[in-house]
Amino acid sequence: MIKKMEHTAIIVGNMDETIHYYCDMFGFKVRLQGSHEKREMAFLYLEEQPGIEIELIRDIDPIGEYNKSGIVNHLAFTVEDINKAIQHYKSKGIEFLSSEPQPTLEGGRMILFHGPNKELLQLVERVKL
Repeated sequence: MIKKMEHTAIIVGNMDETIHYYCDMFGFKVRLQGSHEKREMAFLYLEEQPGIEIELIRDIDPIGEYNKSGIVNHLAFTVEDINKAIQHYKSKGIEFLSSEPQPTLEGGRMILFHGPNKELLQLVERVKL
């Protein structure tokens, strides 16, 4: 069911400084940046490997448990059809953290769950263009 690794998310204190660091130090480019009332996010990629990204997250209004996951917040995987993936993984015993997929910044859908060591994992259905 999993097609590829999607992204790794990192909790940051200063978005501009972090973007500057990854772009200047390692040659990353910003694919998408945006925010809502509680969170600012940016997605960075390398031209040589545009399908795997770093997601930067800065909580404007910290929500407690989410930040306690650590500096590397979660590991995400791309799926073709999130509803089919949810059904498939539920049949294998995965318990998701929400009853329905949630919208992503770019209009896709995602859902979170824990791995065997309580690491936060995410399935992402990208926007179909």
